[in-house]
Amino acid sequence: MSDVLSDDGSDFNQDESREDVMTPAELIAKLEEAWLNEKFSPELLENRSEVVECVMEQLTHMEANLQRVRKGDAKASVHRMEIDRIRFVLSSYLRSRLQKIEKFFPHVLEREKSRGEGDPSLLSPEEFAFAKEYYANTETYLKAVALKRMPPNLQAVDMLKAVPEPCLDSFVFLRVKERQENILVEPETDDQREYAVDLEEGSQHLMRYRTIAPLVSSGAVQLI
Repeated sequence: MSDVLSDDGSDFNQDESREDVMTPAELIAKLEEAWLNEKFSPELLENRSEVVECVMEQLTHMEANLQRVRKGDAKASVHRMEIDRIRFVLSSYLRSRLQKIEKFFPHVLEREKSRGEGDPSLLSPEEFAFAKEYYANTETYLKAVALKRMPPNLQAVDMLKAVPEPCLDSFVFLRVKERQENILVEPETDDQREYAVDLEEGSQHLMRYRTIAPLVSSGAVQLI
């Protein structure tokens, strides 16, 4: 991971070769951003396993620090609520990803298979193993329950055609983090100039997801 979590002004893992330092607050903000994007995006986004791992490490340290707080200290309750809040966000983020993998598993695996060398992986190693196992189990179930009773010429099933793709034309709410110019709202139209808009920093919009999907990936906009 290129960012290093800093708890008290020092590097989290004392790796002096890493340039960027991330405070716990910045780390949690990154988790919340990934959570909201994943929650409101119609497709599975790039995995943020480095953020997940750092948050889990931070939670371990927070739990250890909480054990050292005197019983009856009012700060203990506040810290416990914050730990519970972070665990909820983390669990919801991971659950949203698993639900999308289950819903779109053949398309997720095909996208992972066709990605170019050097492109970021859509799935974490654990998610990739889960997706492959889910695919295999689904095929086994279909063959055992239905396909073996069908005529021989109908016993094969194309999962990519049988399972619907994510609807990228659905509309999403977003907040602009970095100003964007000449965003094509309807790129399929002939007269594109009439459908190009500028997105001002801090503004909020309701737009077709397909239009702003690259901006979500780059972090220029935040789904809300």
